[in-house]
Amino acid sequence: MKTVENPGRERILERIRAGLRSEAFHPPAAIPVGAPIFDPVSNANALERFQAEAKANLMECFLTANPQESAASLTKALDSLPQGEIFVQDDPLLRRLVHDSRSARTVRWSSMGAPSEASQATLTLAEMLIAQTGSIFVTASCGGRGASVVAPCHIVLANASQLVPDLETGLREASSRGFLDKNSFACVISGSSRTADIEKILVQGAHGPRRVVVIVQEA
Repeated sequence: MKTVENPGRERILERIRAGLRSEAFHPPAAIPVGAPIFDPVSNANALERFQAEAKANLMECFLTANPQESAASLTKALDSLPQGEIFVQDDPLLRRLVHDSRSARTVRWSSMGAPSEASQATLTLAEMLIAQTGSIFVTASCGGRGASVVAPCHIVLANASQLVPDLETGLREASSRGFLDKNSFACVISGSSRTADIEKILVQGAHGPRRVVVIVQEA
């Protein structure tokens, strides 16, 4: 009988043989119930920890010493964006920041309505910063749900005094300070919107901003 070559079959069999020769997979030991998942954060290293975690979350973090440096950081962030309007939470602090940045962009204040799809960036305040995970805690006070979702870039101004060590502390403070009672939603932002669902290829901007910039002022 004539032998018919089947190279595809041989390749499949060789992969099976190689798999059988490899060492069996040993799953990592289970984490004990109640054991901490993240390393604890102290007040002494909270800001340093936030910066490191924010970088790991693909978040851009500017550390500034005063309002003038914050305005310069805002200018730098806006100059890197395409031309177009910006949506800004209508707050006296942000009005001064935008004025000091001397930006020539059209500003759509949150008091004028929700952000539009034409907005190149949104600028809002943070309620808190979570050091352990490099996250930003925001609420509907920032201009509604769309303020942290619609534009391709979300810029957040915060103060170092708003740092809390972990999410548990942040939620406890949010409850005690009435953030959860006064707002229709609260959100924890840990970096830009991203997904790797398709072939494990990282895509930013999947369900929200592809860039998140936080300006942390120390004074």
